[in-house]
Parts: sequence; C-alpha cells; structure tokens
Amino acid sequence: MGSLPHVVEDCLGFLQLYSDGSIFRSNDIEFKVSAIEDNTVTFKDCLFDKRFNLFLRLYKPKHSTTNNRNKLFPVVMFLHGGGFCFGSRTWPHVHNCCMRLASGLQAVVVAPDYRLAPEHRLPAAVDDAVEAVRWLQRQGLSLKEDQNGGDGWLNGDVDFDRVFIVGDSSGGNIAHHLAVRLGSGSREMDPVRIRGYVLFAPFFGGEVRTKSEEGPPEHMLNLELLDRFWRLSMPIGESRDHPLANPFGAGSPNFEQLKLDPILVIVGGNELLKDRAAHYATRLKELSKDIKYVEFEGNEHGFFTHDSHSEIAEDVIQILKRFMFETSS
Repeated sequence: MGSLPHVVEDCLGFLQLYSDGSIFRSNDIEFKVSAIEDNTVTFKDCLFDKRFNLFLRLYKPKHSTTNNRNKLFPVVMFLHGGGFCFGSRTWPHVHNCCMRLASGLQAVVVAPDYRLAPEHRLPAAVDDAVEAVRWLQRQGLSLKEDQNGGDGWLNGDVDFDRVFIVGDSSGGNIAHHLAVRLGSGSREMDPVRIRGYVLFAPFFGGEVRTKSEEGPPEHMLNLELLDRFWRLSMPIGESRDHPLANPFGAGSPNFEQLKLDPILVIVGGNELLKDRAAHYATRLKELSKDIKYVEFEGNEHGFFTHDSHSEIAEDVIQILKRFMFETSS
C-alpha cells in the first residue's frame, strides 16, 4: 500500500497542495475589515465568462460630481491581488477599494475575478483578464449598434474611449501582461481604447534576489510566502525567471520594439517588491517608454487597497486623477 497523501505546500492554512496533486481550499476566512457603505456608488455582479463561470462586479457613481469631458464616466478595470492564489471581487478590502476608485475618480469600475492557482496555473489569470476586456468590448459594440443594447449600466454615460487598467500586486503583474498583449492603442478592442495602466506594487519575480527582498519581512508578507505563491502559480517546472514572473527574464519580449501605452507604477517604500518595481520602471524608461514611478515612503504592500479610505489613499487618488487626465488629453 502506498503512503497517504501529505501536504507539500501550505499557504496560511487556507490553501494546501497535497503530494497526490489534490488541493484543499478554505473559504472560511475571517477578514479584518468590513465592507464600507458608500451611498454615492451603486454596484452589481455580472457573468462575463460562461466557460469558467467567472463574474465581475460593476461599480457606478449615482451622479456625476465633476465636469469631465461630455460628462461621461471613464472606465477603470481593477484586477485584485493575492499571489494568483487568493482573492475575489467579493472580498471586503477589494470591494472597498473599488468603491473608493469609483467615487474618487468618478469612474465606472469593472472588477473581474479570474481563475486561481494552483487549480489553474498561469497564464490562466492573464487569459481571463483579456476575456474581461473582451466582455467590455462586446458591451461597447452592442451599444454602438443599438443604443438599448449591452448592459444597461453602460448605456449612454460611459466613455469606452477612456479605459484604464489598474492592477494590485498579482493584478499589477496581469496588467503588465495585458499592456504587452494588447499593445499601444489596444486597436483590436475597438471601441474600447485603453489609455493607460496603473501597477500597484506589481508582483514580479526572479531567481536572483533583490536588496529589498533580502531585507526585513513586512507585517503581512515575507519572502517565503512570495516564493510559495510562485511555486503554486507558475507552469510546472518553470522558474521565477519565466516571462510570466520576470518581465526581463529569458524568453521575455523585446521591449525596445514594443509600443506600450503609458504606465504608472506605485509602490510602498518598505515593500519586499519595491526593488523589482523600481527596476521595471527604470528599464522601461531607458527604453523610452512612457512610464512614471511613485514611491510612498514608509508604506508596506497593499497600503492603498487594504485601507483605501485613509489620508494617504486620498493622495493616491489625486495621482491617479492626474495620470488619467494627462493620458486622455
């Protein structure tokens, strides 16, 4: 008789991979934050991918409070974090963050779920994000053909010509890959026009450690957990230098020849991922890409998404507003 399956990877007790390939995933998570009510924003869930039963959550300000162009709402697609292994549009801090983005930016926010690892290893999450953009494209095309077509929430006052992709951590990694796949102008997604990408502490990796990775661990994050996320999410047998993890690893695209839409990178000064984010921005800047890097001194991973109604979160909102205005002009 063979030995009983045993745990080979354990993520905080909520996700366990067994030696026989079976997986235990607990949904019994006690969150430290509660969903915040904002009466200025309404939201609802929509199925966007029938194949994998994937939903997204739409957020929309009830009334416009700004004199934006033609009084149309821009669109912000928010991709949650969680090391590709955790997270959902329904998690309280993700929900609160999207509410804050909708009210603070006066934008329609689209927050899609994506398939999680290790049940669905990369590039599944990236593929699902592409499908979420295609869902948005289908809504735009339906409305173009018929003013009463598509989802009613996107009818009339939504500007498909001003779409922004915002990704947090692993969502930031996905946003990078969307920028590469879709290229400048996102022409294949007409009438959707992606104007720019915002990467909050993008979850990039590499075999060679950075100085910030070798520094002290964060309150909620350490190097052991980051490595475990990579082992669980990467295609089996691949290292952290695979292009899905390392934008400049072997086999990565030739960025010199790629045309990219503007990118904004935001990171906390005390993050383990800080050096990788800074290196990413520096390398692309050297290749004459339109990229900005903003570092918030003394802050750890998820400082905006986990506390999106703080004073410093207001500073982030103002930076996002400027980025959106500059890239739409």
